[in-house]
Amino acid sequence: MTGPQVLAEYLSTGANRHTAVADWSQSGALAFGADSNIAVWSPSAESNIGITAILSGHKDVVKAVKFLTTGSDDGAILLSGSDDRTLKLWSLSSDLKRGVCLQTANEHTSPINCISVLRPRDPSAPVLVASGAADATIKIWSLSSNQLQLLQTIKPNPKFLPLALALTALDNDEDVFVLAAAGTRDTIQIFLADAAGKATPEFALQATLTGHEGWIRSLDFTRESGDPQSDLLLASASQDKYIRLWRFHRGSVLPALAADADPSSGAYLPGKSPSNKAHKLHCAGKDFSVTFEALLLGHEDWIYNAKWFNHGPGKLQLLSTSADNSLAIWEAEPASGIWLSVVRLGEISREKGATTATGSIGGFWTGLWGPDGKSVACLGRTGSWRRWVYNGEHDEWQPAIAISGHTKPVTGISWSGNGDYLVSTSTDQTTRLHGQWRREQRQTWHEMSRPQIHGYDLNCIDTLGPSQFVSGADEKLMRVFSKPRAVAKMLSRLSGSSDAAAAELPDGANMPVLGLSNKAIDAVEDDVEVQPDNPHDRDSVDPASIVRKSALEIDRPPFEESLSRHTLWPEIEKLYGHGYELSCLAASHDGKLIASACKASSLNHAVIRIFETERWTEVKPPLQAHNLTVTRLRFSPDDKYLLSVGRDRQWAVFGRDTNDLLKYELVQSNPKGHSRMILDAAWAPCEQGRVFVTAGRDKRVKIWGSRPYDAGGKVNFTQQAEITCDTPVTAVDFLGHSVPQGGVVLALGTEAGRVSLYSVTFASGDTQASRILQLPDDLCLPKPVSQLAWRPSRGVEENNEKRTQELAIAGEDSSLRIYRFLDLETVGSR
Repeated sequence: MTGPQVLAEYLSTGANRHTAVADWSQSGALAFGADSNIAVWSPSAESNIGITAILSGHKDVVKAVKFLTTGSDDGAILLSGSDDRTLKLWSLSSDLKRGVCLQTANEHTSPINCISVLRPRDPSAPVLVASGAADATIKIWSLSSNQLQLLQTIKPNPKFLPLALALTALDNDEDVFVLAAAGTRDTIQIFLADAAGKATPEFALQATLTGHEGWIRSLDFTRESGDPQSDLLLASASQDKYIRLWRFHRGSVLPALAADADPSSGAYLPGKSPSNKAHKLHCAGKDFSVTFEALLLGHEDWIYNAKWFNHGPGKLQLLSTSADNSLAIWEAEPASGIWLSVVRLGEISREKGATTATGSIGGFWTGLWGPDGKSVACLGRTGSWRRWVYNGEHDEWQPAIAISGHTKPVTGISWSGNGDYLVSTSTDQTTRLHGQWRREQRQTWHEMSRPQIHGYDLNCIDTLGPSQFVSGADEKLMRVFSKPRAVAKMLSRLSGSSDAAAAELPDGANMPVLGLSNKAIDAVEDDVEVQPDNPHDRDSVDPASIVRKSALEIDRPPFEESLSRHTLWPEIEKLYGHGYELSCLAASHDGKLIASACKASSLNHAVIRIFETERWTEVKPPLQAHNLTVTRLRFSPDDKYLLSVGRDRQWAVFGRDTNDLLKYELVQSNPKGHSRMILDAAWAPCEQGRVFVTAGRDKRVKIWGSRPYDAGGKVNFTQQAEITCDTPVTAVDFLGHSVPQGGVVLALGTEAGRVSLYSVTFASGDTQASRILQLPDDLCLPKPVSQLAWRPSRGVEENNEKRTQELAIAGEDSSLRIYRFLDLETVGSR
């Protein structure tokens, strides 16, 4: 009999903020660096399924991604560069759901910043690759038979750190290759290589282009027209807020525009007239010239990216992204040849630099053309993608569904009580709500709301019923949030979830300019203009964060600009008492109590505080058992017991007072529960008696059980079984119900990122634990598993042959994953 099957239901992670971090292939796949991973996404897929694969292999942040070959039935070849100083060559499957690392190159001695690729017209010829790193070198590689071979190492003089590279053939015969390199200087170095009949072309410096006044972030080549004999254009984008265009011309005679240009014509800023010097190039017996072509003005801040797209005869466009929160498309006016910004997307300038987390999105770090030139995607400060698609009928660029995710370790996850949605929190200082978008043909997961955007790293979270949650951060207090009406209606419309209290909720929330607390507000009509209050007032309202009534009356998941502005949840309470940063919290299943603990190095601070949720007051005295930080708190399924585990290697069980349901008292503790710190714990859904597990850095998971009462009328937990692992166990969680054969299913996550499922059975008083599934390598994480959470059972679908269970996985690699398991119901019979 085959074991349980596992499928990736939802993959979410945010992109790293680097210019070269992503590439969009001709076959429609977009790959980007996400922490130490590479995420793969098909933006134009009709299913809107989001990320299809997360490739793990690098040991540090991925900064550069480039497709080398695409479009074949066998998939695509991808190259990535990382802070771990390696280049990795990947093979992607045609369905974009799997990837295999083919080669790791270790020749660079510092983090790799950029990659450029030259694909020759002859498919049998090797692909030429250039990589630039913080070791101040540029390395030239040849890719043949899916293997990289180092050809040359270039050390730029004067020395700079390459941030941008562009590589192409200078002539139609592909006898001369040209490499443009720039970075932490205000100049561009031009290298040429004679490729005529040579297996290993050697690049040599031939010209240095001057004119920029800041570091150069992006370089890109294109032919001026479809004619192979046409001139080559180079676009350079700089931190000086300008884009410069350069013309590469074949022959010793200068192009007419360069010979006739008048720098004093008024097209340039005073004092910034560009040099019109022609640079002579000579290689393979051929003469070329490089001349300044145009200065593009319009952005108000650093320009990170400039990418060409040739739409066909007479239509050449340049896409640029900037820290001024805008994306521009430039085109040369046919009559005068002057380059103008014909499309401007993103933020309008009056909102630039807004001081709240919900105002400015912090600039666009990279921009990409879709393979057909009719869509563009860009990456913002929040690690989320934004996408626009050109509508020819209306002649306008319209926003489209994209993806988002956490950009730093995911520290906590919690399902709503009925399993309708999942909330996650992270050290990226955001809380995000993930839900299903249900349509007739398919169901896909998306970020539906961003309830909390904070000023402190968030460490823990738990839900309180269907419409509230509580989170804890480094600021030493907990905050309680309530779902606003606009979000409740959207979830009802898109996910089919219902909230009886929605009618009594406020419309939405916003964040004051200088505050951390989300204030409840009512939505305003679209035509009402909101004037800001005194900008120095802590409660002043940022107009950009006002919720319009139409903002969430949508039939699809919200775009990034709506998520960060219009889907905040109002804060209803703050809970004080702890002296240090919150380490963990738990809400009781009946929603009446919250237990919490903070980082501690003494008995006085290692207490567990209980808060009741009717008046939001602390139930005193606090519970004492530990003398170091409590790492996890868990209420038993019926809330009669509270389990705590800590860095002091002990666990403690507190029992609920039958006369005062708000109070708990210590009933048992085990100071030597593990030989090293205990990192997680979970209660089993057992009818046979009380059972819980503890997981520790000693690489063991211990199963503790108790018959209802001992001779003295008290529970007494003793160790009944043990699971030994290869690495420390960082997360555990039980499936919320027993399987028909009487066993329970335990999910286990380790410091190495591995996830396993175990079947725990209690036959004849003998507890047995056996592994039933080890997740395959491509579904595991490259860093520790932070938390595991099974989705609460939502019943069996009618006519559904296989009952499925879903497990949410939070990782220190900034990823949030939901895996779907089939056939778990039969594990006890094996």
